[in-house]
Amino acid sequence: MFSGPSDFDTDEMGYAMSRLEIESDLCDAGKGYCGVGSSSSGSSNRSSECLADLDHEISHVTKLKSCPHERFSRQVPGRHQLPVSTVRMLAGRESNFSGRGKFSSADRCHILSRYLPVKGPWLVDQMDSRAYVSQFSTDGSLFIAGFQGSQIRVFNVEKGWKVQKDILTKTLRWTVTDTSLSPDQRNLVYASMSPIVHIVDVGSGASESHANVTEIHDGLDFSTDEDGGYSFGIFSVKFSTDGRELVAGSSDDSIYVYDLEANRVSLRTVAHTSDVNTVCFADESGHLILSGGDDNLCKVWDRRCFIGRDKPAGVLVGHLEGVTFIDSRGDGRYFISNGKDQTIKLWDIRKMSSTVPARHEFHRNYEWDYRWMDYPSESRDLKHPYDQSVSTYKGHSVLRTLIRCYFSPVHSTGQKYIYTGSSDSSVYIYDLESGDKVAVLKHHNSPVRDCNWHPHYPTLISSSWDGDLVKWEFPGSGEPPIMSKKRVRRRHF
Repeated sequence: MFSGPSDFDTDEMGYAMSRLEIESDLCDAGKGYCGVGSSSSGSSNRSSECLADLDHEISHVTKLKSCPHERFSRQVPGRHQLPVSTVRMLAGRESNFSGRGKFSSADRCHILSRYLPVKGPWLVDQMDSRAYVSQFSTDGSLFIAGFQGSQIRVFNVEKGWKVQKDILTKTLRWTVTDTSLSPDQRNLVYASMSPIVHIVDVGSGASESHANVTEIHDGLDFSTDEDGGYSFGIFSVKFSTDGRELVAGSSDDSIYVYDLEANRVSLRTVAHTSDVNTVCFADESGHLILSGGDDNLCKVWDRRCFIGRDKPAGVLVGHLEGVTFIDSRGDGRYFISNGKDQTIKLWDIRKMSSTVPARHEFHRNYEWDYRWMDYPSESRDLKHPYDQSVSTYKGHSVLRTLIRCYFSPVHSTGQKYIYTGSSDSSVYIYDLESGDKVAVLKHHNSPVRDCNWHPHYPTLISSSWDGDLVKWEFPGSGEPPIMSKKRVRRRHF
């Protein structure tokens, strides 16, 4: 279920990324990436020392965010490694064990992370088409769900999950592939298998938004003169943290950056040798872009220091099949990816290599298509010989569609869990450090493509191809689950 990384020569780039954090403004093309030249013996020794504890660093950082103050657990010798009970935490706070008179953020995470959203489910909505996207807003006040039947619904979480905006999309090709809400929560963009991404004002007073009937859905054209008129689709689209740009991954193997103020594509780079299924920003700065594609690779792009056209800052090898989704931890270092090889992998950007290894490709001796075939049993225990990932998580299933995975919320859990949808109709929650499956949520009868954990409360929403949006919460609320007996009409393609 859980395995560590293989040995791989990453000293030079690992040290380069460590130096990049303190020398990010020093870009010298003559010395390699961001001013770091070829490694001398001294730098090689320093880089080896730097990388020695990288695998343990993520564990240490996670504990700092989710472990209570040492005095809460120091009272009984020999038991400080055991989880501290909530009653003990409350008693310690009243006795001012920590000397602060209140809980720290780590104390709060320690308590809340013990209450996993495993009770339920409660029905939120039920549609007669497949659910493809489900996302909370940054503050958790809104929830967005996108369906194959040309419909997107925006729910007001704080008003009893009332539908705040019912959007009927324009010129939809196949399905709503992705949505993204602007940081100010006023504008929503939605993509499909088309180079046109549409933007909707979700802050307007109208509860219904029919494209170009009740409201205008402006089209943002991502096609350029370089694509030769080829009509491509957008698999993934994300707002930048300042709301001024969009980054998108497409079926023409490219990454696009769209400047909303200039109303044009400001950057296009051929990023992979196959479909770019997922893109995101690595942190709030917006300088680093992460991408994953059907060429099995994860790539890092630094917009400040482009070495050459279509050349990434670094490459991370490890998946045996295509990458379906990437989620960043938000610190500019760690991210996770879901793969069609039925694994989630945890990555450290500082371990990336500057070029793709000569023999990185995994050549299988069988024909397999994840859209309608089960994953071959003989491939489940295979491992990439040049795997650069920090950890690998197994147990869920990535078939039929681009299944998504995420870190658990930083404010309530300290990001100590990883969770994912699955084509076996379930939601899986893994412990980040141990790799153990801590919960499996079962309700749906079709693939769960997307799921999302509330940023502040132990509440999780799962959305499935069966059309159901359901809510999972922690035990103890006393509210009985409300399940619908309505028969969902299903489409078969």
